[in-house]
Amino acid sequence: MTIPPHLFKILDLARWAPSGDNCQPWKFQIISDSHVVIHGSDTRDWCLYDFDGHASHIAHGALIETIRIAASGEQLSISWKRRSDSPEGAAIFDIFFQPSPDPSNDPLLPFIEARVVQRRIMKTKRLSNEQKSAISRAGGTDFDVRFFESNSEKLKIAELLWRSAYVRLTCPEAYAVHREVIEWGARFSNDKIPEEAVGADPLMASMMQWVMGSWKRVNFFNNFMFGTILPRIELDALPAFFCGAHLVLQPRGKLTGTDDYVKTGMAIQRIWLTAAEQGLFLQPEMTPLIFRWYARRERSFSAEPHAMKIAKEISGKLERIAHLKEQDDIGFFCRLGESNPPSSRSLRKSLDELIIQP
Repeated sequence: MTIPPHLFKILDLARWAPSGDNCQPWKFQIISDSHVVIHGSDTRDWCLYDFDGHASHIAHGALIETIRIAASGEQLSISWKRRSDSPEGAAIFDIFFQPSPDPSNDPLLPFIEARVVQRRIMKTKRLSNEQKSAISRAGGTDFDVRFFESNSEKLKIAELLWRSAYVRLTCPEAYAVHREVIEWGARFSNDKIPEEAVGADPLMASMMQWVMGSWKRVNFFNNFMFGTILPRIELDALPAFFCGAHLVLQPRGKLTGTDDYVKTGMAIQRIWLTAAEQGLFLQPEMTPLIFRWYARRERSFSAEPHAMKIAKEISGKLERIAHLKEQDDIGFFCRLGESNPPSSRSLRKSLDELIIQP
């Protein structure tokens, strides 16, 4: 089908919205010049990290916010609504476009495609007050943005991620996800994480690829060859310390349903794009949050008995670091800082692949 030129430009930019492991859980249906339907999906049936589909709902929110920003380049504003009769696992969103009362482009527009994940170490230079203020404002009125930037805080977070990575690397349910989402030998990937963007040096990446050829190899290396040590040092502990700050996005109310997570994703995308505008790079640190979702709801996620025990320990550590109560929600956890641009990144599926043909 022929896509109206203004919708083509908007959706071609919007497809660069972030999603967990670059899974891009959405399709677009063009209804008219002023109406697009997003057919969302989630990965909870196979991805350990998509607890109740929340990670995908967050991605849907990031997509909607990206559409809003992209629409400003066409002098359009949007309104949106999730169809209440659509299931959580296949949420449907109606997006309506109308002339914008403000003809100026959103200042975040130039950073939609430039925004990228930086998984390698960053500079330890602290964020300026101006940078923190801009990022805090980007969170909006429904969220509090909190920064953790002292060396002692970064060391505690490094320990937190060290423990979280142990669970990630020693439970078969996570192994199945990692094996699916990494494209080995690649610098770029349209629908996965390319090997060079994972953050491992070439020697470790080669070893990881071979070990991850089977769970039997992974289990052997973990039990007899200290197989989790080097990856946790390079991919978790060192990046946690070598950055400008860590950030927690805390909702001022409870996250009680799909729309709350969608709105969280919208705030996350504004924060991420604002960080890029401020000359900063960002890496999500969602694994401790996700394990906390399981632990605080007493939801088993692995056949390995140690997994839930450590998840509860991680939950307590995170709550102490961020001064949270057990019942408090967190929407996002990440690290930020200055660095050279990554030489590798995830790309996106083409717009043709994402359009539902009539």
